[in-house]
Amino acid sequence: MGRKIHPLGFRLGVNQKHYSYWFAKTKDYPQFLKGDRKIRDFVENYITNNIKNVSNYGGIGHIEIRRKTDLLQIDIHTGFPDLLIEERNLGIGQMKSDLGNMLGIESQNIRITLISVIQPYREPKILAEHAASQLRNRVPFRRTMKKTMELVGRTADRGVKIQIAGRLNGSEMARVEWAREGRVPLQTIKANISYCYYPAQTIYGVLGVKIWIFRDTQ
Repeated sequence: MGRKIHPLGFRLGVNQKHYSYWFAKTKDYPQFLKGDRKIRDFVENYITNNIKNVSNYGGIGHIEIRRKTDLLQIDIHTGFPDLLIEERNLGIGQMKSDLGNMLGIESQNIRITLISVIQPYREPKILAEHAASQLRNRVPFRRTMKKTMELVGRTADRGVKIQIAGRLNGSEMARVEWAREGRVPLQTIKANISYCYYPAQTIYGVLGVKIWIFRDTQ
């Protein structure tokens, strides 16, 4: 059995950073941790459900959360932030109101900032969402992996690796298939590796999509 470790946690403090910034006492730490998970799930579900033009949806790269004394700041790194501003009723204001009701705080104590991702396909989460949407539409997994690697190939990254596990193409026995293009050194701490796992719910069951991107040092 191989000894596996999370690629981002393995490089935390070297070339990876935290996505949550706050201090808490020992007794309050679990509550804050669950709160961050609820906030991220709420934002992702809200954007997915309220975006009308799904074809232009760029996805969410990552969400940064900063907690201060009387302020909750949420930075959403997304591919196309303009789609959230076009709809007045379903924009940032409504999101702040619904989020405040869920957390039990006033909306004026919540600040939401949309940050545009210059190259969306350099974010593994956006790529994983794209691959999952293709799998849900019954696109063959090999074509999905090829198309995903082509999207990464347009950027200046050094390498990409994609892995899909589960009942591929509806087969009875689950298996793991992967493809790689370029270099993806998983055991080198100084290597700038971006990683994401995303489950894809299909009619045959859940398929796990994992993507590693070896970014160029810049």
